[in-house]
Amino acid sequence: MIYALYGFIFGFAIPYMARRFSKFMPATFAYALYYMFRPGKGTKSASPKALYYKLRNKYLMRSVGWAVITSAISFLAVQKFGVENIGWVLLFIWSLLLLTEVDYRMFLLPDLITVPLILCGFLFSVLVGVWVMPVESAVGAFLGYFIPVLANLLIIWRHKDALGGGDVKLLSAVGAWVGLHNLLYIITASCLIFMLYALVNKQRSAAYGPAIALASILIVFYMF
Repeated sequence: MIYALYGFIFGFAIPYMARRFSKFMPATFAYALYYMFRPGKGTKSASPKALYYKLRNKYLMRSVGWAVITSAISFLAVQKFGVENIGWVLLFIWSLLLLTEVDYRMFLLPDLITVPLILCGFLFSVLVGVWVMPVESAVGAFLGYFIPVLANLLIIWRHKDALGGGDVKLLSAVGAWVGLHNLLYIITASCLIFMLYALVNKQRSAAYGPAIALASILIVFYMF
């Protein structure tokens, strides 16, 4: 249950972390890393108490919702994968959940999360190697970047912004964690999830990152 509690705490903070990203994105990796931990000039104009009440009123229910979801997924992850490598698994899952909220709010997937997630996926394969081997991880990361870029070239004449750079890097990160074989399932599932979301909400465009994240979590639970 301790990991469910950790998930609850992290999930509760997701809307606040997403809000922090929205203050300085889009940005280069170095700029984002610098300003992620440096308070913006605008935060000094309001008292800490006033800022607390403003954030609480705006994000409380959303934070509770994310806390419950993250806690439940974390609990299921422990039941599915055990505790031996659960830190790696939760790093992957929690990063995807945070990216879901950030992309939903901003239509951006920050390099500050996606780039380290690629490196962590490769390290996971090297140090642990329970999902994929290092070669499979490297191939998955490379083709996770190359496949959507190629797909974008084929449809860019009709849809200029079909896939953003953040979506491509996220697919590369997912490929590093799960390898090419499972990445193909994730790409297929994410397309289906995105189309279903667009049909239900009657939208022609929406953030694609959440569909990738949800498909990745579902495939990881099913395949591993």
